[in-house]
Amino acid sequence: MHTIYDLQAVTGTTAGGGVPHGGLLIALAEAVLCEDEAALAEARDAVQAALGPAGLVDAAGVVGLFNAIDRVADATGIPLEPEKAAASADFRAALGLDHFAVADRS
Repeated sequence: MHTIYDLQAVTGTTAGGGVPHGGLLIALAEAVLCEDEAALAEARDAVQAALGPAGLVDAAGVVGLFNAIDRVADATGIPLEPEKAAASADFRAALGLDHFAVADRS
């Protein structure tokens, strides 16, 4: 079975992206990044109610790891590999990701 996900969810233009409980998971990630204690408590409670304690732990782990890995890659200037750039060109263009500023690393 082939599942199709709506990647527009990463830019906030669609809700959930076709991922089960995707809207709740996005709300959790956004609450962590926004450092809003009330929103974070609400998002944690919603994820735990829908996915259980183990699901909340898994989701929190993914949010934390992605946040850390993304910051390390940005801080060190790790470029996108040519094969990944080619494979992701269509959805990067569709999402407008190539319009984000890139620091001059020369």
